Amino acid sequence: MTGLFFKDALLPQGWARNVRLSIEAGRITDIAPDSRPEPGDEHHALALPGLPNLHSHAFQRGMAGLAEVRGSSSDSFWTWREVMYRFVERMTPDDIEAIAAQAYVEMLESGFTRVGEFHYVHHDVSGTPYQNIAELAVRIATASQATGIALTLLPVFYAHAGFGGRAPDAGQRRFINDLDRFSRLMEESRQAVAGQPAAIVGIAPHSLRAVTPDELIAIVPLAENGPIHIHVAEQTREVEECLAWSGQRPVAWLMDHAPIDRRWCFIHATHTTPDELRGMAEAGAIAGLCPITEANLGDGIFNAPEFLAHGGRYGVGSDSNVLIGAADELRLLEYSQRLGNRARNVVTGASVSTGRTLFDGALAGGAQALGAEAGLAVGHFADIASLETGHIAFAGRTHDAILDSWIFAAGRAAVDCVWVGGRKVVAGGRHHDKDKIAARFRQRLERLLAA
Repeated sequence: MTGLFFKDALLPQGWARNVRLSIEAGRITDIAPDSRPEPGDEHHALALPGLPNLHSHAFQRGMAGLAEVRGSSSDSFWTWREVMYRFVERMTPDDIEAIAAQAYVEMLESGFTRVGEFHYVHHDVSGTPYQNIAELAVRIATASQATGIALTLLPVFYAHAGFGGRAPDAGQRRFINDLDRFSRLMEESRQAVAGQPAAIVGIAPHSLRAVTPDELIAIVPLAENGPIHIHVAEQTREVEECLAWSGQRPVAWLMDHAPIDRRWCFIHATHTTPDELRGMAEAGAIAGLCPITEANLGDGIFNAPEFLAHGGRYGVGSDSNVLIGAADELRLLEYSQRLGNRARNVVTGASVSTGRTLFDGALAGGAQALGAEAGLAVGHFADIASLETGHIAFAGRTHDAILDSWIFAAGRAAVDCVWVGGRKVVAGGRHHDKDKIAARFRQRLERLLAA
């Protein structure tokens, strides 16, 4: 039994003072507000539930900054993708594991405690499956277990290069499976995480570009009770090509042809109409927003006010991992809305605090999208982040004002400790294995980029 005592803690019912948490076998067994610490308890100032990171391509942390060079023509997502293809064709399994571990350390240090790994690199550099078809899923699971982050593994089905079942391109050879091979991949992926009690497995049809309608319907049952994620309407070109192929926009096509419900997460959904946003909200699908990546790629701005007006739910993810930070994603989500709407405090809800609204929304929506529990409650895994209230940005502030200041004025530097499943993995803002993991990352990247 572990005891943690916090001067303030954000519980599902709101802020509470002098909160003692009892933790056993990784789960919270008791929450006692207005209590006193017991001998042996750890003392901390302020506890938040750890945030879910609902969308990550961990390997892309290794190429962060490499695409910030202008090409001979105008740059876009599509030119960025060519840089990614050149990077991915060099990686070994050891590279992928080392890069993922570094990304996961940075997530934990920023206050993320669970990651949704949208995992689409499956095969060797020639496109041939490894002897264990889930070799690279094993590497992702190993990185998550070594760092301590909770994992929702989302093996990706990727079969085509464009709408209508177009044959895949050479740069996609490490991603490609047919239905039979993907079914085996799912079986082996479940085995890869079998030793992690908090791990969850879902599926991810990559996009409507990468799957045919028949394939999409065929793979949905493979999710079993797990989440289903799909990239959708990220770029205007994607919308135009979907219209040319089907006569419908991507979100509208999905709403009409797939069994959309609360298990689904639409990643990006940037270019959507009011009717599409209403349909998503009514179906209970999560909008998986990745503001830093969407800004980095020049994708556009999600219409949050319209979606929220219909009761829509959202979460945030770090996607390309060009910069990793829980507060950073929330801040840019709000700032993008301010820029697009020429207004302030746009993402608002029941609370007058924008920081509290952003945090609560990302916690609830992200947990739903990853098939996980949300918040500090009895029976839930003890996934907790504490903030250093002595940080200068928090001077004279309490409760929601601290959330506002964390997101808009302090960021990652204010995260003190992080526990995942009751295990303390970050202390004093540093992951317990930071130096070893960073050294391995540096060694693998120097080799990889010299190749």
